[in-house]
Amino acid sequence: MSASILFICLGNICRSPLAEAALRAEAERAGLDVVVDSAGTGDWHIGSPPDKRAQAVALRHGIDISGYRGRQVTAEDFRRFTHIFALDGENLKNLRQIRPVDGTAELRLLMDLVTGREGSGITDPYFGDEAGFDVTWDDVTQAAKAIVARLQEQN
Repeated sequence: MSASILFICLGNICRSPLAEAALRAEAERAGLDVVVDSAGTGDWHIGSPPDKRAQAVALRHGIDISGYRGRQVTAEDFRRFTHIFALDGENLKNLRQIRPVDGTAELRLLMDLVTGREGSGITDPYFGDEAGFDVTWDDVTQAAKAIVARLQEQN
């Protein structure tokens, strides 16, 4: 079974779409076939494109995420994906509460995969300036590289 990975933040317009984009790019560079998606625990941005600042930082790195659309995590996601990564502790807590009893996905904090960052969340850049989105991009790129390395070890 190939890996299928879902990234979760609060609204699915900033951090999780950037994590999705970073992993898609890293997996493609590594020649890995991985299903990647993102969602939010909240429902405020269902159907909305990523924040313009998220789109801009991704585009600066050669990735167009303008076609991504926000969605809310569902019970089926816990059965459909092999791994679900929360981008912060609060979303991890919420995911543990809504996880169905038959959910099979491995559920973890994303930065637990990055040496020296275990237990830390990725700061939500939504209420800050554009520089916060650069920090988020750096964080999710580090995590994407760690995921790719882990998947390569397993193969």
